[in-house]
Amino acid sequence: MKGIEMLEWIRAAEEYQRAGAYYVRIQAMAKKHHIPLEREFDEHDGVDTRYILALDDGFPIATARMYALDSKRVMLGRIVVLPEYRHRGIGSQLVRACEAWAKELGFCQAVLESRDNKVLFYRGLGYAESGEAYFEGDTFRCVRMEKKLNLMD
Repeated sequence: MKGIEMLEWIRAAEEYQRAGAYYVRIQAMAKKHHIPLEREFDEHDGVDTRYILALDDGFPIATARMYALDSKRVMLGRIVVLPEYRHRGIGSQLVRACEAWAKELGFCQAVLESRDNKVLFYRGLGYAESGEAYFEGDTFRCVRMEKKLNLMD
């Protein structure tokens, strides 16, 4: 396993790259948490969705997806790192890569729906709860969080 600085980060544009993103989601979420594929892959996995993929020696190890909520806000989601690669800063780098791409696309606010046990992680990246309470998402108890993106960075 390489250090985080040696990972390859790609914006998945080709079908085989998106397949890598799907592989990470199936292995780290669907399989682990017994989530049926029709719930893991939803209406937001489409032609307008953008995916970031982290590779270790060409092997997919982390992914996230992004899609527009409107002209100013982007939804970050399905932020997943394979279990054997966790606690190395890859998740933080993945979120930052999404934010950088979102800013390039002109979005000024990032939104995500955090699992209840990941709220502190996202707070550490500058996100704040925007809803009054937790809610039951498709598969987990979640809270909506938001962060303003400084387009000048």
